[in-house]
Amino acid sequence: MSDVLSTKYCFYNEVPIPKHMEDLLAPQEIPLFAVKTIRDAAVFTDKRILIADKQGLTGKKIEYCTIPYKSIVAYSIETAGTFDLDAEIKLVLSGGIPVELQFFKSKQMSELLFKVYDTITKYILSC
Repeated sequence: MSDVLSTKYCFYNEVPIPKHMEDLLAPQEIPLFAVKTIRDAAVFTDKRILIADKQGLTGKKIEYCTIPYKSIVAYSIETAGTFDLDAEIKLVLSGGIPVELQFFKSKQMSELLFKVYDTITKYILSC
């Protein structure tokens, strides 16, 4: 099992969808929005979450992780408290694989956190 599927991804703010990620989308897939990660981005579509993870010192090597909404079997949201630096959405994928989406505290964090949560909820319920 790849370690990319049992890790945390840190999200910062909404960004335009990167061209290199648009090229990986299926013709029938509709991109909804993208979120900045530490070294790249995550794209939310109507079918999946596509996360790019640049690796190495130069960042030329990129690992792409796909999380189809239909593979999410459970999820939770944890909002930031007064002294917390982040909020989280925790996913459990089929096979018991945990994935954590962390949102770092900012003015837009709460809005983005609930946008991601609402997107996951909408597409899980339509699977």
